[in-house]
Amino acid sequence: MAPSPPLEANAAALPDTITQPIAVVNERLPWRHTFISLNVRNFRIFAIGHFIAVIALWMQRIAQDWLVLQLSGSVTAVGITVALQFLPSLFLGPWAGMMADRFAKRKILMLCQSVAALLAATLAVLALSQQIEVAHVYGIALVLGLVTVLDQPARQVFVNELVGPRYLRNAISVNSTIFQLGGLIGPAIAGILLTAVGAGWAFAANAVACCFTVSMLLSLRTDQLHVSSPVAKRRGMLREGLNYALSKPTIYWPWLMAGFIAVFAMSLPVLLAAFADHVYDAGAGGYGLLNTLVALGALAGAITSARRRELRLRSVVLGAGMYGLMLCLASLAPSMPWFGAAMVLAGFWCLMFLTAANQLVQVSANLAIRGRVMSLYIMVLIGGQAIGGPMIGWLAEHANPHTAVLISGGVPVLAAASVAVVLARRGQLMLKVDLKDRRRLLRIVPSQGRRQAAAAS
Repeated sequence: MAPSPPLEANAAALPDTITQPIAVVNERLPWRHTFISLNVRNFRIFAIGHFIAVIALWMQRIAQDWLVLQLSGSVTAVGITVALQFLPSLFLGPWAGMMADRFAKRKILMLCQSVAALLAATLAVLALSQQIEVAHVYGIALVLGLVTVLDQPARQVFVNELVGPRYLRNAISVNSTIFQLGGLIGPAIAGILLTAVGAGWAFAANAVACCFTVSMLLSLRTDQLHVSSPVAKRRGMLREGLNYALSKPTIYWPWLMAGFIAVFAMSLPVLLAAFADHVYDAGAGGYGLLNTLVALGALAGAITSARRRELRLRSVVLGAGMYGLMLCLASLAPSMPWFGAAMVLAGFWCLMFLTAANQLVQVSANLAIRGRVMSLYIMVLIGGQAIGGPMIGWLAEHANPHTAVLISGGVPVLAAASVAVVLARRGQLMLKVDLKDRRRLLRIVPSQGRRQAAAAS
């Protein structure tokens, strides 16, 4: 990557309202304040609706992937389904971010959830009437991707409108906890439903949950929202957002790591379907169990991240590297219990990476431009899965699942190591091993040249 232009040079070309700094709270919260943002009434209502919606969404995802696998017998087909759902984010993400900056986020979310309910109901009718085909799932996945591309940046920025800047970091962690707790419950319920009554009822549950989310959004007290002024439409808005982001290392380095993770390591449902069906012969119940184990680790990661004291680039790089390492270990697992244990650890480090990257990008961008910045981040994170889904599915089917998961973890490990070296050289840092201090065996400290320069100054 070419060196980024100086922050001052880029900032000078942008309005002052865009480049004002965002305050970051660094104190460690007491345990009773781990989820302090839930004290805000609007956010508490939003969180309840989001929790129910996430459970149903996970049920639909598991049912959808397993249904495609059963209808086609192909892991590649599952990867294509994932790609179609994420492909719109790759091409339309920046446009959606501009919409999030220009229009009311709450109305955007209500529109998106209403359309999502209609799509889920269509899947339910087709599945319950025994008329569903792979082509139907492909088409609905693509339309759902168009909904998601508009929903995600608006949802990310709307969290700030619910809690304000004071509780933003905590609210992001709470959102991650809710998503992973839903991921813990949803796959388990989906596995039971798939075995007992089929995929159709999982789709129906998601349709009802989307309607419930709309009702929760309608019940919010609009006078208590921290609504930011809409940005007037003008030429060069997307380029302005890109230039702003590239001027800040705390935004573009998380983008880069998110790209590697998205393409190679975010297609776990595809890999888990391959292991459940082709390696361990565990069926739909085993597939749901493996997804639940990933969510269990991710839930622990979300709670841990809520208590993170500082936002640093090293946290992003460490999380990405450790996530990749856990996937590499999973490729060597001799049995399903060991593979499941590796998935718990993988889920933990995946969430540590995602929350660190999300928080760092959000607090580094001012509200006036945050929608565009977050849409570009989501474009990388979700759009990368449109590329990685079919690729990893093809590897799992034509090589073998173990090779696929080894590549999925190995590339992010190498990327994290390379970025760590670049950042260490730019910051004149080095890794120190202290055998006398067991609690801090490994430490990152200034290099001798940097210490000498500091002493001279």
